[in-house]
Amino acid sequence: MASGVFVYMPKEKGNKMTGVLPNQQIQTMIARGHIVGSPDIIDAQIQPASLDLRLGTKAWRVRASFLAGNGRKVLDRLGDFEMHQIDLTHGAVLEKGCVYVVPLMEALSLPDHINAVANAKSSTGRLDLLTRVITDDGTEFDRIPRGYSGPLYAEICPRSFSVLVRPGMRLNQIRFRSGQSVLTDTELHTLHVEQNLVSGEAVIGDGLGFSVDLRPDHGDLVGYRAKPHTGVIDLDLIGHYAPRDYWEEIHSTDGQIILDPGAFYILVSREAVHIPPLYAAEMAPFLAMVGEFRVHYAGFFDPGFGHSAAGGFGSRGVLEVRCHEAPFVLEHAQVVGRLVYERMSEEPTQLYGAGIASNYQGQGLKLSKHFKS
Repeated sequence: MASGVFVYMPKEKGNKMTGVLPNQQIQTMIARGHIVGSPDIIDAQIQPASLDLRLGTKAWRVRASFLAGNGRKVLDRLGDFEMHQIDLTHGAVLEKGCVYVVPLMEALSLPDHINAVANAKSSTGRLDLLTRVITDDGTEFDRIPRGYSGPLYAEICPRSFSVLVRPGMRLNQIRFRSGQSVLTDTELHTLHVEQNLVSGEAVIGDGLGFSVDLRPDHGDLVGYRAKPHTGVIDLDLIGHYAPRDYWEEIHSTDGQIILDPGAFYILVSREAVHIPPLYAAEMAPFLAMVGEFRVHYAGFFDPGFGHSAAGGFGSRGVLEVRCHEAPFVLEHAQVVGRLVYERMSEEPTQLYGAGIASNYQGQGLKLSKHFKS
C-alpha cells in the first residue's frame, strides 16, 4: 500500500461484501439466474458498475405516467391507461410530449440482500429523453427493492425531440447494491484529501457539489438550447446529425445567462470530476430553493470516470438543465448539483474509459453522441 494513499476496504455484512456490485459480480448474478434476458444478455451491456437494459418489441402509448403500486402489476395498470400499442420490431417513432411504456428484455430475481437503482444513460439524458424504470408492486421510479422478482419496464417521455427506437436499444441502466454504500460527508472529505475528487475547492454537503461554467477559458460558447421544432432523431445513428438543426448555441460574455421557462439546456460543470476505481457516483439535483430550474440527474458515473483522463485531471460533468415557472438568471460558479459517491464492493475488472469505447471520458461541453463534433 502506497504511503499516504487512502484505500477503501469493503465492509462485511455477515459473509457478504457491501457496496455497489462491479462488472464481474454482475456477470456472476447473470450466471446464477438473478438477472435474465430474452434474448440472452450480451457482454456489451455490462459496464464497470452497471448493466444496460434493452427495449423490448412493443410499446404502449398511455394517457399518463403511473406507478403500479403495492400489490399491483404493471400489465394490469396498462389496461387502465392504454391508448394504443405500437410494434417496435422494424422501428417506430416515439413522439415528443407523449408517454410510452416499453417492456424490457431483462427481468430480475434478486437475492434478499441485493437491491437496485436504475437511471437513464448519459446519451439519453442529453436528448432530454425522460425515461424511468417501473416494476410490479412499485411505489417509486427507478428503485427496485431487495429480493424483487419480476419483469422490468421503461417509461419513456421524449421532451425535446421525437425519437426513432428499435428493440434492443439501451436507454436505461441499472446498478446493484448490497447494504449501505453511500459515503458520509466525513468519508467523502477524507477521500477528496487523499485522491483529489474534484479540481478546485471541494463543496461537500450530502455529496460533492459542482457548479456551472459560464466563463470558458476560450471563446464565449457556454452551452446549447434545444430548438422547439425539429426532425426525428434515430437513436442508432452516431455522429450523424448537424447540431445547428437541433440546437441553438448559447454565448455569454458576462458570466451569466437567463434560462427560459420550459426550455432545455446543455451546459457543463466548472469542475473536473474524478471517480476513483473503488467508487461510483450518481448525479443528484441540488436544493430546489436555489432557483426555478432543475439539473437532471441522468446517468451514473462509473469507476474510472476522469481517472487519468487524457489531457489533464478529471472530466467535466455535462449538465442537463430545464427551467420551470419563471425566467431565472444562472451565474458562473453557481452550485447546481451534487455527486453522491458510493463504495464498490470490490474494484471492477474493467474501468470507465479503459478499452470499453466510453463516449465521454475527458469531455468538456458536449452534446450526445448522435451529433457531429
